[in-house]
Amino acid sequence: MKSQGEIEAAVCDAVSRFQQEYMGRGPRNVHAHLIDNRLFVHLEGVLTAAEQRLLDGDGVANGRGAELLKQLRNQLVLTGRPMLESLVREAAGSAPISVHHDISPATGEEVLVLTLAAAPPCRDKRRK
Repeated sequence: MKSQGEIEAAVCDAVSRFQQEYMGRGPRNVHAHLIDNRLFVHLEGVLTAAEQRLLDGDGVANGRGAELLKQLRNQLVLTGRPMLESLVREAAGSAPISVHHDISPATGEEVLVLTLAAAPPCRDKRRK
């Protein structure tokens, strides 16, 4: 049985792999937090060069590039959801039943909130 920290680290690795293989670029940093049956994943540095050019060329201020980026990323997460769910199920030991996603065009930060079917069994935090 894994500890909570080991599950969170495995989820970070799984989400990084999804980003690299499916989105074309892995995150610079990724952090996961498991609370009961919910996983909160925060990613930094996820924008591809093309996405960055879209934002630079259009500017975040007028919103068109930012709007397109959000639509694209949401569609990619939707179509890649089976792969993401499989990776998270393997890492956490519990299947995701819902996935929520958002990205900030201004900072390049991305968040995923996953609700799992059940809280993964974890080793007790205390050492015996």
